[in-house]
Amino acid sequence: MFDSAVAWLTAQGRTGQWGTRPFTGDAKRTRQVTSWLDGGGMRIAEHGGEPAGCICVGPAHDYVAPAAEPELYVQALVIDRRHAGHGVGRTLLDWAAEEGRRRGVGLLRVDCYAGDDGRLVGYYESCGFTRVAPFTVGEWPGMLLQRRL
Repeated sequence: MFDSAVAWLTAQGRTGQWGTRPFTGDAKRTRQVTSWLDGGGMRIAEHGGEPAGCICVGPAHDYVAPAAEPELYVQALVIDRRHAGHGVGRTLLDWAAEEGRRRGVGLLRVDCYAGDDGRLVGYYESCGFTRVAPFTVGEWPGMLLQRRL
């Protein structure tokens, strides 16, 4: 799924988010995805009987300011481009919100790439998140967002 997203972003000239290289075969990316899986918060959505999207929830990334209250953090969200436009991402984010409620927390946070035209930030806003603060990791521009549960 990450490979299809990188290929689509690259074809759109949007290389700032995840670069141009596929995740497959990249040792750093493999360790990253494996850590999400090992953390126990990875869920795969299906559409039409095929894997269509993936969400990973757990503790916040170390490059964002800690929350002042208990939270659930969306560590990653990716949709296989073949299933784009079918509400897979929104469904996964709604699952994360319900999971947060189940765990007794009132805050769901996520960060995303905030470069280019800002469409990804807008997507999260359309899913009920509000902007908290911009940040940078090296030259990578990000936005921290939250959703009250």
